[in-house]
Amino acid sequence: QVQLVESGGGSVQAGGSLRLSCAASGLRDRWYCMGWFRQAPGKEREGVAYIEHDDSTTYADSVKGRFTISKDNAKNTLYLEMDSLKPEDTALYYCATRWGSGPTWCGRDGLAESRYTSWGQGTQVTVSS
Repeated sequence: QVQLVESGGGSVQAGGSLRLSCAASGLRDRWYCMGWFRQAPGKEREGVAYIEHDDSTTYADSVKGRFTISKDNAKNTLYLEMDSLKPEDTALYYCATRWGSGPTWCGRDGLAESRYTSWGQGTQVTVSS
């Protein structure tokens, strides 16, 4: 069973930084891609960034140049380094994974939540002006 647990959220002022982590279990010996999503109050959940099995990455335009997604396979942990935070980055942040026993990719639709099969519970990020 695949389980994801996010951590690292908090409250920061605009211009500050946060690093989110997502501890994954159950992905050993599997192919997978992983992504970060966020949902602000009153808005739909949106894709932020994702990373493929080969470590290639893709970002939403709204975070490009400010956020960095990475993973540590040895620690089974996904990260999201967030710099130059803005009030509009305030949201509940989720990590998600798409996995399989064979080659599995998020592909061109990797920012769509429908591509993912397992989700964490989320961690809150609040950015004040």
